Amino acid sequence: MGEQPIFSTRAHVFQIDPNTKKNWVPTSKHAVTVSYFYDSTRNVYRIISLDGSKAIINSTITPNMTFTKTSQKFGQWADSRANTVYGLGFSSEHHLSKFAEKFQEFKEAARLAKEKSQEKMELTSTPSQESAGGDLQSPLTPESINGTDDERTPDVTQNSEPRPEPTQNALPLSHSSAISKHWEAELATLKGNNAKLTAALLESTANVKQWKQQLAAYQEEAERLHKRVTELECVSSQANAVHTHKTELNQTIQELEETLKVKEEEIERLKQEIDNARELQEQRDSLTQKLQEVEIRNKDLEGQLSDLEQRLERSQTEQEAFRNNLKTLLEILDGKIFELSELRDSLAKLLECS
Repeated sequence: MGEQPIFSTRAHVFQIDPNTKKNWVPTSKHAVTVSYFYDSTRNVYRIISLDGSKAIINSTITPNMTFTKTSQKFGQWADSRANTVYGLGFSSEHHLSKFAEKFQEFKEAARLAKEKSQEKMELTSTPSQESAGGDLQSPLTPESINGTDDERTPDVTQNSEPRPEPTQNALPLSHSSAISKHWEAELATLKGNNAKLTAALLESTANVKQWKQQLAAYQEEAERLHKRVTELECVSSQANAVHTHKTELNQTIQELEETLKVKEEEIERLKQEIDNARELQEQRDSLTQKLQEVEIRNKDLEGQLSDLEQRLERSQTEQEAFRNNLKTLLEILDGKIFELSELRDSLAKLLECS
């Protein structure tokens, strides 16, 4: 079947800076597909991600690898073969947890596959060693294959009589010689195979020693890389904390900028209100001054009115006095007229009498 994808997700891909070993360098401008692949022919799991036609992740999962969550949406792992540290930024904590679960699952599968492979190698090498050891301890000889001379030829005593037909005795001897040559050839072949197996055993022993040395070196390298990864995780955690703090500060700055903008708008509104209040104050002062002028004028008018009222009262008093005088004059005049009338009547009577 070859190599097939078994799980895929999308994330932003980062790699550790090879110069500083501290900062993250983005290898994709946007979120890309990150997939787990399984190679059934080699029984190998890999993490592969492509940005266009460029492979930005090509990491083979080994039992020594560890996927670490450094934040709610970010995780990383170290690849000693690629001599780098990969980082993935996910859109949610759920995607990160799912990727980490798959990583642990395929890591365990890789460990089991490695153990089975080692068991097969041990089972394959054990029978070869035993067969080689048996050949060394009891090497094959013509006698062990064909038997001794006594076993190959029947006992012939002095008292036994010769066979009547010599031609019949020559045929078994020639047949036995052919069989002996055949077994000698087989013996030579077995000796050659024995020598090859012995050389292979010695080579395997040397390879095992070399593999053990390489394994010890790999373990030391893995321990060193693990320590380095731990240091990088600490640095990454600090960097993530700084990044989180920076993000919070940026959010705070944005909030303060928005608040400042609102305050500036409020200040502009207050300035307009102050200008309107100043205009109203000026109008109020103008009206107050006019009111004062009107009050002064009212006071003047009140003074004039008071004078007029006093004059009116005096005039009324004078008129009342005049009326009284006029009434008195009328009364006197009436008396005088009455007297004149009586006088006229007296005169008339006198005239009549005379």
